[in-house]
Amino acid sequence: MEILKYAIYRFGTMLLTLLVVSVLVFAIINLPPGDYLSNQIAELQATGQSAGVAKAEFLRKEYALDKPLWQQYMIWMGFMPGPHGFSGMIQGNFGWSFEFDSPVADIVGDTLWLTVLVNLAAVAFVYAVALPLGVLAAARARTWVDYTSAFIGYLGLATPNFLLALILFYYGHRWFNLPIGGLMAPEFEGVPMNWEKVKSILVHLIVPTFVIGTAGASAMMQRLRANMLDELGKPYVETAIAKGMKSSRMLAKYPLRVAFNPFVADIGNLLPSMISGSVLVSVVLGLQTIGPTLLTALKTQDMFLSGFVLMFVALLTLIGTMISDVLLVLLDPRIRYEGRGT
Repeated sequence: MEILKYAIYRFGTMLLTLLVVSVLVFAIINLPPGDYLSNQIAELQATGQSAGVAKAEFLRKEYALDKPLWQQYMIWMGFMPGPHGFSGMIQGNFGWSFEFDSPVADIVGDTLWLTVLVNLAAVAFVYAVALPLGVLAAARARTWVDYTSAFIGYLGLATPNFLLALILFYYGHRWFNLPIGGLMAPEFEGVPMNWEKVKSILVHLIVPTFVIGTAGASAMMQRLRANMLDELGKPYVETAIAKGMKSSRMLAKYPLRVAFNPFVADIGNLLPSMISGSVLVSVVLGLQTIGPTLLTALKTQDMFLSGFVLMFVALLTLIGTMISDVLLVLLDPRIRYEGRGT
């Protein structure tokens, strides 16, 4: 019951934090001088295209870009009525993309779930690789197992993701006939979900998952090894061994639980950091994720599109942080949440 109260409390703080983040995101996307429409108007005026200027001016009024910034923010979020009444982010209207000349919801609709799918697969890969290798390296410290794991970890950290993507782009297809480019075969694009489409997506996920998750798995493995070695040197471990407890049971029951805390706490940062860090990989591999869209939106100052993507990444961060906080309370009895609003 108390954990439920704490979860509700964390959900409330998450909403308040998201509100603050929305202010910061709106301020950041408005930091560069001008915007997409004002830049377009300047170009059209320079070339004497009066009809285009009139259309751009109309769009400025249509999307309240002619109002003060604080009013633009309130209308964008849906806290006050704009030209079309209350129609902002909280009402499900994410705005209009001037670069793609389409509603933001239509542009990101197909890429959002693919983005989450790719990065969830990468997170699963990170934990599946880092956890056993980190524990094994610590349990077999200063042996060939430890040195081999360290070599793999340093190799993963030292290899840039885009370079690894280029290597697998060529050799993965040549040697293993792995599909490279996109997240599904071209014939399945725009087709309703079916088993053949699912199989195509799973096969196409192999290379992006490996490329995006390699660096994260390497870093987490090294940290887990260091934390485990620190715990294995403490007196309670020697006491457990002296009492005859099996090494495997002792590792799982005590040192691993304590050493694993930082990795549960990393859930909030891992997914959004992979999304932001996989932009270049998505461009190289031609993935239909939100990364290339964000890159284009930032370059062209497409404020509504870039603002939505940044808010989406922030929401993932906050949800991940809330989940990690609740899991930490369940995982470690030393963590107390009394007095935190419960």
